[in-house]
Amino acid sequence: MPPPIPVRTIDRQCEVAWFSALCGDDYEYLGVPDGTLRSNYEHCGEIVRRADAHGYQNILLPSGWIVGQDALAFASAMAPKTQQINQLVALRMGEVWPPMLARALATVDHIAKGRLCINIISSDMPGLKESNEVRYERSSEIIQILQGLWRTDGPFEWKGKYYQFSLPNTEAAKPYQQNGGPLMYFGGISPLAQDLCAKHCDVFLMWPETEDRIAETMRSMSEKAAAYGRTIDFGFRAHVIVRETEAEARAAADKLISKLDAEKGAEIKARSMDSQSAGVKRQDELREQSKDLYIEPHLWSGIGLARSGCASAIVGDPEQVLAKLHRYMDMGMRAFILSGYPHLEECDLFAKHVLPRLPTCRLNEVQGRLVPHPVTPLTTAPRY
Repeated sequence: MPPPIPVRTIDRQCEVAWFSALCGDDYEYLGVPDGTLRSNYEHCGEIVRRADAHGYQNILLPSGWIVGQDALAFASAMAPKTQQINQLVALRMGEVWPPMLARALATVDHIAKGRLCINIISSDMPGLKESNEVRYERSSEIIQILQGLWRTDGPFEWKGKYYQFSLPNTEAAKPYQQNGGPLMYFGGISPLAQDLCAKHCDVFLMWPETEDRIAETMRSMSEKAAAYGRTIDFGFRAHVIVRETEAEARAAADKLISKLDAEKGAEIKARSMDSQSAGVKRQDELREQSKDLYIEPHLWSGIGLARSGCASAIVGDPEQVLAKLHRYMDMGMRAFILSGYPHLEECDLFAKHVLPRLPTCRLNEVQGRLVPHPVTPLTTAPRY
């Protein structure tokens, strides 16, 4: 085992998140649509409520141009209906004018009493193809604008390549989390993506790969962040299939793809806006090189046959799954974003077999973000 990677979270604790299938990604049999599992407010909301009740610290709300729920609007509706869970809202940079986005996020942050985090996305806009340079340059500007509006009092002016404006004050955009605003999570393995995270974001997310590749990426990202005078946390996005025995877990994995048509799987995968990203291609390469779809012990890549993005699952009995997660923690992982099919059933199983045995925390609490911003009362009557 290589030496631990320097991370922002000093104590050996992790934030465990689940996943709500806002983009229609829920199945009993992968690639076979099931109307009872379709993306709607009721079903996706029940996944969030169940994860909240089980004690997961966070839940990822994905975003994509697919029939389903808008992540930020959904988070706003769910915030008052949850007790303790954070919501990690995926946001594609450039969809909303940055000052208004800052205000919208601040509004949801106040509704949620600080239980809000952001997953920064820099993929193409729906129906538009742009270069990596344009997308990441624009994302960099937007992140700096958000952080500037959240952390600055008084007037705010921005003169960049993509945005130019001058605001008389920033009070309308002040979030509940006073110490820097919501944490920013980011994933991507291209050089421009990694540089963006190292310079601006708080948590670098990785999709499943072999442990040696993960360790190499973590060391490289730590060096990049250090070059900007920063340290970052690391997170791992994976599916999980845990059963009382390894044989049962492996059988559940086989069952999941037992009705999958190869052409249908490729069609489902291609509809995602990140299907041609460097991270997806790297996972495809590992799956093609694997034997029986396992790219290393207990890491099964069968989900990538019909899913873009995160394409592999940790498979095993409770001890094996726990041991795998502890190996990642030994490497410096401090956030796990997990999911499984169907999402409600696997949420229950992981909570039963593994979650209570992990040393958990909320990264925004560890980083001191949950300091409420004092709301300044209006001195004059508002105009309507």
